[in-house]
Amino acid sequence: MDRSELIAHVRANGDAVVSTLGPDGAPQAAYLSITATDRGELVFNARGGSRKIANLRRDPRIAVVVGGSDKTTLQVQGTAEVLAQGGDEDARAAAAYGEAFPWFAESLARTEFELVLVRLDWARFGDYREGPPVVVEIDLAGFGSPE
Repeated sequence: MDRSELIAHVRANGDAVVSTLGPDGAPQAAYLSITATDRGELVFNARGGSRKIANLRRDPRIAVVVGGSDKTTLQVQGTAEVLAQGGDEDARAAAAYGEAFPWFAESLARTEFELVLVRLDWARFGDYREGPPVVVEIDLAGFGSPE
């Protein structure tokens, strides 16, 4: 799976389970809407007062699983950044999120919502639809930079 295939997979699924680390180090998971930028980063939004935002501000390590219902999964780990509103990264991430989820466009303008950009450190794709499972590690060289 290359960058364009990863992006297409995330965009086609549109939702994921995100896992962050709580104050005591215990995992905390949430199911939410997610998309990918053209660079292959993941983007989601959440209420500023949510556990995941507090967790990511304290410890930016994150794990995400995209898919599952179609018997394919994309598992990733990386570093999340809660974006400052009005910055260049915020505008780029907001454009990707707004394009994927136009019904959430209003929330992007509200200050109680935070936009999160996830840069990938590790990724694995699994296809369990037919025959023996196909599981591949994804080479992330070049992810997060312009094509």
